[in-house]
Amino acid sequence: MRQFTLEYWKDDDWYVGRLKEVPGVFSQGETLEELEENVKDAYRLMMEDDTVILPPMHAVYQKEIGVDI
Repeated sequence: MRQFTLEYWKDDDWYVGRLKEVPGVFSQGETLEELEENVKDAYRLMMEDDTVILPPMHAVYQKEIGVDI
């Protein structure tokens, strides 16, 4: 089981949210509980597509370096 951060807000009468660590996983629900279930379903559906790349579990840094050849 992986842990994610659910960011959510109210839009009129709906709860709308996304998984902070997984770009593209959004959903909505009439209640917070329904939103949680819907966003879990959205994540599972996304995972069925093998082209999805999850963010790393730790920070990744980049640095350009020169290599003599």
